[in-house]
Amino acid sequence: MKFDHYFNIFKRMDWTLIAAVFFLVCFGLAAIYSVALGQGLGEFLNFKKQLVWLMVGLAGMFIFANLNYHYWQKISWPGYILGLVLLILVLTPLGSTIRGSRGWFDLGWFSFQPVELMKIFLITVLAGVYSRYSRSVGNFWQLSFVALVMLVPLALVMLQPDFGSAMVLFFTWFISFLLVAKKKRHVLLIIFSIAVMFTVAWLFVFQDYQKDRIKTFINPSLDPLGRGYNVRQSIIAVGAGRMLGRGLGFGSQSQLKFIPESQTDFIFAVIAEELGFIGVLFVLVFFGLLFWRLYKIAVNAPDDFGMFFSLLVMNVLFVHVFINIGMGVGLLPVTGISLPLVSYGGSFLVTTMILLGVILNINKFGLIAQRS
Repeated sequence: MKFDHYFNIFKRMDWTLIAAVFFLVCFGLAAIYSVALGQGLGEFLNFKKQLVWLMVGLAGMFIFANLNYHYWQKISWPGYILGLVLLILVLTPLGSTIRGSRGWFDLGWFSFQPVELMKIFLITVLAGVYSRYSRSVGNFWQLSFVALVMLVPLALVMLQPDFGSAMVLFFTWFISFLLVAKKKRHVLLIIFSIAVMFTVAWLFVFQDYQKDRIKTFINPSLDPLGRGYNVRQSIIAVGAGRMLGRGLGFGSQSQLKFIPESQTDFIFAVIAEELGFIGVLFVLVFFGLLFWRLYKIAVNAPDDFGMFFSLLVMNVLFVHVFINIGMGVGLLPVTGISLPLVSYGGSFLVTTMILLGVILNINKFGLIAQRS
C-alpha cells in the first residue's frame, strides 16, 4: 500500500514544470560558480550557500506539493498581518541596510527579506478575495478594498526604499485587477487614484534622498558611476557573448568584476556573455515552459482559489523575469529585481520553490478532479 501511495504521488507530479525548474536552477548555479571563480578566493562561499538554500527550497517544494493548498486560504489573513508586522519591524533598528535598502533582517549566516514572505501572503489574500466573489468581482468597493490590500505593504516597501519589490507587488495586483475588473471606468478611476496618492507622497512624504533615488531609478544617466555604469557594463557583456559565448569562467566583464551585482541583479548578463545566444535561448525556453505549465494548471484547477493562486504566481514570476531581463539589456531601469530560480539569494529562491510546491499540489487535485 505504501508503494502504491508513493507511486501515485510520483505519477501526479508535473514533471514538465519540475524539469523547467531544475534546468533554470542549474543555469543559475553555473553562473554563480563562474562569478566565484573570478573572485579568486577559492572558497565559493556564495555557491555553497546557494546549494544549501536549494536544499531548503526543494524540501519546502516537496512538503507543500503534498499539503492541501486550501490550507493557505485559511491562514492568508493571519499571514498577511504577520507580513505587515515584519515590514514595519524591518524599518526599525532591527532591520539592516543592504545596497541602500533597509529591507533585511541580518540573522548572522544569512539575511532575510520580509517582502518575500509578503509576496506569498499577498498572493493568498488576493486569490482568496477573488475566489470568494468568484468571477463576478466588479463592484467598485470590492476592487478598492483589493487595491488597499496591496497599497499598505507597497507603502511600507517604498519606505525602505525598495522600488524593485514595490513594482513586483504593484504589477502582481494590477495585472490581476485588469483580469477581474468589469468596467473600464473602474480601471481609469483606480489608476487616477494611484497617481494622486503618488503625487501627494512626492510633495509631502518623500525625503530628498528618496526623491533622488526615484529620479535615478527612472533615468540611470543621472548617476553615471552608479546605476548608469551598471547598465552600460551589462549591455557590453550581453553583446560580447555573441552566438556561443566565451565559456564559463572566461567572461571578461564578469570575471574582471566590471558587472556589479553579477550574481543577483545582472546574472542574465553573465549567462549571455559566457554562454552566448544559445545559453540565453535555453533560459528563455525553460521560462516559457514554466509559464505554460502555470497557465495550464490554472485552467485545470479544481476551484477558483486554485485558479487565481496559479495565475498570481505566474504574474509574480513573469514580472520578475520581464524586468530583470529588461534592465539587463538596457530597456528598463535598474530595480534590484532578481531572476527567479537563477539569481543568487536564499529568501527569493525558497519563496519561489514554496510557491511552485503549492502549484504542484493544485495540479494534483486538478488531475484527481478530472478523473473522478
